[in-house]
Amino acid sequence: MTQTNLRTADLVSRYMTLTKEIMPDLARTTHRHWPVGNDHCFQRIVLDTLCCGVWYDHIPRPAYKHLTREQAAQAVHLCDQIISGEVDLAFINDQSLIWRGKEKAMTQRL
Repeated sequence: MTQTNLRTADLVSRYMTLTKEIMPDLARTTHRHWPVGNDHCFQRIVLDTLCCGVWYDHIPRPAYKHLTREQAAQAVHLCDQIISGEVDLAFINDQSLIWRGKEKAMTQRL
């Protein structure tokens, strides 16, 4: 079943599984080069990227209860792109940190 055929709840569930289970597991095993490994970090990065800024300035908390179908589909797609290497997680993490005024923390780790 393609993402276009999935209900919003199914897409949100997939997004949650990707960010809470699959991506942290990959960060511990085959994707050890990723700059983050905690579920909340993956969620921050994905949602900030979708919103082009700090996600909670655009989506009420908790985000998973307020995502539109389009946002949930975009979140799943972005997770898939991160996992496959089509999107550079380090780059979008750095951008997320910049939006949050934490660019000094980013440059200190370089």
